[in-house]
Amino acid sequence: MTKQLVFIHGRAQEHKDAVALKAEWLEAFTAGLKKSNLTLPVDESAVRFPYYGQTLYDLVDGADEATAAEVIVRGTRDDDAQKAFIREVFEELREKENIDEAKLEAVAGRDVVERGPLNWEWLQGILKAVDTYVPGASGASIALATNDVYQYMTNPVIHNMINQGVREAIQPGIPTVVVSHSLGTVVAYNLLVKDSQANQWEVPLFVTLGSPLGVNAIRKAVRPISHPSCADKWFNALDERDVVALYPLNKDRFDVDPSIENKTDVDNPTSNRHGISGYLGDAEVAARIHAALTS
Repeated sequence: MTKQLVFIHGRAQEHKDAVALKAEWLEAFTAGLKKSNLTLPVDESAVRFPYYGQTLYDLVDGADEATAAEVIVRGTRDDDAQKAFIREVFEELREKENIDEAKLEAVAGRDVVERGPLNWEWLQGILKAVDTYVPGASGASIALATNDVYQYMTNPVIHNMINQGVREAIQPGIPTVVVSHSLGTVVAYNLLVKDSQANQWEVPLFVTLGSPLGVNAIRKAVRPISHPSCADKWFNALDERDVVALYPLNKDRFDVDPSIENKTDVDNPTSNRHGISGYLGDAEVAARIHAALTS
């Protein structure tokens, strides 16, 4: 039986043609395969690419990245849960990247440090510190990515729109390798855990790339934690410099049975260490996907 491959993308994919975007993913995957003298093992018609990028972009009404990030951090809506979620993610990021009070004071001022983390200026200061002290990272992008996860998990309209498109891409009874990136890993995980049995999905390999699932606030949002019953194996890969994928999905962070296999030494050459081309272009990542499609 011919297997299928489903790619599930992350954020910042607005105003793009889905066909062209799929071609970009395939080009990166093909480049990764070439490093092991492999070629694309399925016909391109067996590769599905559900697109929901415009849905996410419309969340911020088309504002530029910096403006949208400031609005999110400042909190224009009376949503205490959203503020708490974003604050928790930012504080964890600050600790992981060793952004101490001295670094925060250098970019945001002593007054901001003294006001503490309950003030939006503190959070804005963390984003400025990320821009200053973390090579290739964008504080605004992290704020938007965090908000995207929150909206996906809590906004039923957004949740259902994204889920429906991805759900239709995975066909019942056909072995399907699911490869997800960034926010797409949250979407894929949520669907594979909750919908696989009803839809008779068969997933010989579930791949998560640059995943934020190990971040405390996100991990709590997707509880209860479990290994998708439809997935035979779960392979997670990250570049340790990727500030979206703060942690590997190991027993400490994502304790499931069977356990997730983690590859933590990806050398992602994209400017922010998070780009999909840098993950799919990794020889081992590409080879694992190829093996699952051909075995």
